[in-house]
Amino acid sequence: MLSLDLNGKTALIGGSTQGIGLASAQALASLGARCVLISRNEEKLKAAVETLSTNAGQAHSYLIADYSNPDAVRAVVAEFVKGNTVHILVNNSGGPAGGPASKAKPEEFLAAFNQHLICNHIITLLVMEGMKRESYGRVINVISTSVKIPLKDLGVSNTIRGAVASWAKTMANELGQFGITVNNVLPGATSTERLATILGNKSAKTGKTVEEVEKEMMEEVPARRFGKPEEIAAMVAFLASPAAAYVNGTSIPVDGGRTGSI
Repeated sequence: MLSLDLNGKTALIGGSTQGIGLASAQALASLGARCVLISRNEEKLKAAVETLSTNAGQAHSYLIADYSNPDAVRAVVAEFVKGNTVHILVNNSGGPAGGPASKAKPEEFLAAFNQHLICNHIITLLVMEGMKRESYGRVINVISTSVKIPLKDLGVSNTIRGAVASWAKTMANELGQFGITVNNVLPGATSTERLATILGNKSAKTGKTVEEVEKEMMEEVPARRFGKPEEIAAMVAFLASPAAAYVNGTSIPVDGGRTGSI
């Protein structure tokens, strides 16, 4: 039976004070999940929690952690799971700065690797025992369509996102037997602060106006528009639900058809 009901489930969502992270928390809460937001800014966390639905009587909360410090993330999440079972984990964090891989410093790759893959792995290890006990687990990684086709001038991001996708597939193979799925959502160009930064950088580099750059990027998308955070969140919510129990180890573009591969 098709079920999107998340009543009684607890979701831990990274990078959830804005953009896709916040939209994902809002979508999960609307389906009945109790949401625990993770970010480094407490004021923004408090404001974000206030936007979440409590129609199922949920008591939402937050954790303060900076993904640039994996040890701090480990400590905060480890303390939380002592008294809580996490059924849904949304691994999401801001993307690395742009620029070609050939000009990136080694420390840029290491910083991005720690922020994305290492923090994802740390949190997953901490929550997976509870998922095993419940025979219900959903690990959803918000990555990028660059895991299908690398994107120009996002050298560090392309490299690290690909590593996360490979890690996720490996974990899916290992955890599937316990009722735990691991999947990747690959947003295309989505109307967030990060996209605004990318548009601004391209404008400065090419001498074109932001509007011109925006128009050119939209023309690459069959849908002829950018995505909305809530459209990415809808896929996250589906993968978190009982209805998606047999979807495992896959990477799903949500990009209006822009990605050129099958």
